Amino acid sequence: MSQRTFAADDHLPRVPLPTLEDSCTRLLQWCAPLLNADEFAATEAAVADLLRADSPGRTLHAALAEYDATPGVGSWLDLFWPSRYLGRRDRIALNANFFFLFGDDTPLATSTAADQVERGAGIIAAAVDYKLALDSESVPPVTQRGKQLSMWQNKYLFSETRIPGVPQDSVRVPYSDEWPGHSEAKHIVVFFRGSMFRMDVIGADGVPYAFEDLADGLRSVLKTGARSARTDIAVGHLTTKARPEWAASRQVLRADPANAASLDTIETALFCVCLEDFAPRDEMQACDHLLHGDSANRWFDKSVSFIVFGDGQAGINIEHCGLDGTTILSFVDTLLEQPVTEHAAHSGAQPQGLPLVEPIEFVLDVAQRADIAAACADFARYAAENATTTVSFENFGTARAKQLGISPDAFAQLSYQLAHRRSKGITGATYESIATRQYRNGRTEAMRVVTPQMVAFVDAMQDPAIAAGAKKDAALAAAAAHVERAKQCQAGDAPEQHLWELQWIQRRRGAELGVVEPIALYDSPGWTIMRDDYLSTSSAPSVNIRYFGFGSTSPKCIGVAYVLLPDRWNLYLATPEPVADQMHAFADQLRTAVADLEALLSGS
Repeated sequence: MSQRTFAADDHLPRVPLPTLEDSCTRLLQWCAPLLNADEFAATEAAVADLLRADSPGRTLHAALAEYDATPGVGSWLDLFWPSRYLGRRDRIALNANFFFLFGDDTPLATSTAADQVERGAGIIAAAVDYKLALDSESVPPVTQRGKQLSMWQNKYLFSETRIPGVPQDSVRVPYSDEWPGHSEAKHIVVFFRGSMFRMDVIGADGVPYAFEDLADGLRSVLKTGARSARTDIAVGHLTTKARPEWAASRQVLRADPANAASLDTIETALFCVCLEDFAPRDEMQACDHLLHGDSANRWFDKSVSFIVFGDGQAGINIEHCGLDGTTILSFVDTLLEQPVTEHAAHSGAQPQGLPLVEPIEFVLDVAQRADIAAACADFARYAAENATTTVSFENFGTARAKQLGISPDAFAQLSYQLAHRRSKGITGATYESIATRQYRNGRTEAMRVVTPQMVAFVDAMQDPAIAAGAKKDAALAAAAAHVERAKQCQAGDAPEQHLWELQWIQRRRGAELGVVEPIALYDSPGWTIMRDDYLSTSSAPSVNIRYFGFGSTSPKCIGVAYVLLPDRWNLYLATPEPVADQMHAFADQLRTAVADLEALLSGS
């Protein structure tokens, strides 16, 4: 078994392509608990129409099977992911990017002074060490149950930038036809108070700068950027716009050669470091600023942005198009689990003096400045309309769940469903992300949490006439069904992404394939209700992470990002301001639901 980073990728099993019959059967099973009799009958009729021998669904599936069998195609999902992520037309800031708040007690953190400059320099040194190891393919492949996982996402860690476009974005990234091999860039972009600076982190001969040199470089940024940049010249604000609007603004910017050069510096940089000029008052404020922050101090299109606060607390903001949480967790764990001295020794860092630090500037006319100022104001309003809260269980974690004889993730999801019913009075569509990196080019599968057993469990918990023993049986049955569905998703036996990709194929190739009329399935109650999330959930299990978070996915959705560890369980919740009261009620009910479920399973 080769330990070279990408050696296993071409030999991993392919993502299985479900049959149309299997996906339609599962769709009916998955949506049924959310529908009334009339809605289910309408969905059955739409499914029957899709399964006709001469249906457009057959044509679309045949096209997908043909694509899957094409030489050089790694997965039938290879076009799905760009359509899903690069095809979204709203803003990605807050809506798509996600974050992690790092622990303050990691080996990397404790090997530096608890201040902004040293923590920032330590993170840079660690990231450069990882980058050089990736270049030489000496980052060992991640394994799961003894099997190597897909590592292709690591190619999106350094020098990757999302480029706004119409009708779809593109990606500027190494390891591509346009940019073969790894990035040769030697610089990063450092933000402070809305000003941007290019800072070299690798010397001309390929040797990384020493930790002390990097610290001196950051001090230079803090000194030079001490005066806040004017709002209307902080070009980072533009990255918060809806994608077609940002594409138009970028096109105007690039018309000036000086601006094109500045954009090139940003887009080829290894990563961003955003230095904040304040210390967060609590973990929730830290999380909020990691999610969106002051958009003058961000470039949301950059794949990796480390954010370092005035007191040395730090985290990361990730652009999602090529990177999922599991890849970032492996990356972050590698950075944080070694002291800075070990990273420096491993990378061969050497003292070279103060690295090159120079401002990145743009030539802007009156209209462009007005555009930037308007983007700033619009995003500030949008961020202010995002309600958040944190929930922490300091005495409950995976160890206690296992003690109770239940899958930890099933315990979490049962708690969410019970709290949701108690706070809103309904059971609503719930998404959970399931990693599928055991497959070639694998990313995630969409799991729908609401099973008949889950509904029966919540019903039982809400019925005072049902005895505790029967409630416990219902809980264990719901947990077993949850685990079984998760296994199905891990095996690729799930309907949503398959049927969604058929919809994308119609959009991309409908005229060519002769499939131009609307397909009833995609307007059916089962399809629309099952995917209209009330809860969107995802977990990030790492001892080096305090909180994980992302924005909600719809006007009524609560984003539930959770870090579930042996001894603790931290959640970050986000939702639009109009339903903030419902989110806070859900948080309150979650605390009670966890206590009730623990007591039920323990028999106390």
